[in-house]
Amino acid sequence: QVQVVESGGGLVQSGGSLRLSCAASGNIFRIFTMGWYRQAPGKQRELVASVTGGGISNYADSVKGRFTISRDNAKNTMFLQMNSLKPEDTAVYYCKSAIATSVIRDATDYWGLGTQVTVSS
Repeated sequence: QVQVVESGGGLVQSGGSLRLSCAASGNIFRIFTMGWYRQAPGKQRELVASVTGGGISNYADSVKGRFTISRDNAKNTMFLQMNSLKPEDTAVYYCKSAIATSVIRDATDYWGLGTQVTVSS
């Protein structure tokens, strides 16, 4: 079994910072692309940022220059440093990891349960 767990959410004032973490555990052979997604009330889930196993990152235009994604392959973890937060960043943030459980199996996407980020104005 594989588990993906997010942490680090909370309430912060506009202009503040938060650092989210995502930890994958269990029967992991290899982790490919990892990504952060968010879903605000009444809106569709959207990609915030992603990072490949080789460290190539991609960001939504709305967070470029404010958020930084990183990962520690040795510890199967991923981070999202969020600076200059805005009220419109308020959402539940989810981690998605493409994980292969053996050398002969294709990667499967695993999602965490999410962590709430609330930015007050």
